[in-house]
Amino acid sequence: MLLLALGCLLIGCGAKNRPDGVLNEDKMVAILIDIHLTEGFVQALPIPYDSSKRLYPILEKEIFEKHAVSDSVYLQSLQFYLRDAIKMEELYARTIDSLTVIEKRVEQPAQR
Repeated sequence: MLLLALGCLLIGCGAKNRPDGVLNEDKMVAILIDIHLTEGFVQALPIPYDSSKRLYPILEKEIFEKHAVSDSVYLQSLQFYLRDAIKMEELYARTIDSLTVIEKRVEQPAQR
């Protein structure tokens, strides 16, 4: 019995459990991918900076709607993951890998 209690304590203390209301890693990466794609899209538009500052929040809202997540849940999740530099680095590595794959897919037809 003591061994079981000690094991539960070690598992509980050793793992950084994701609290309720924090997005899982896969969902977080999917949202980060869409956010970066949207930022790139807005920056590439031939519109004044003032206009892009007004457009981005509208598109960002659409991202959250697409993923059925509120902006507050996203921000809470981002703050949670930012507390663990290694975990955040892993999430961004996955995000960058996915963006690279998307970029290669877009570039391939242009090269043919």
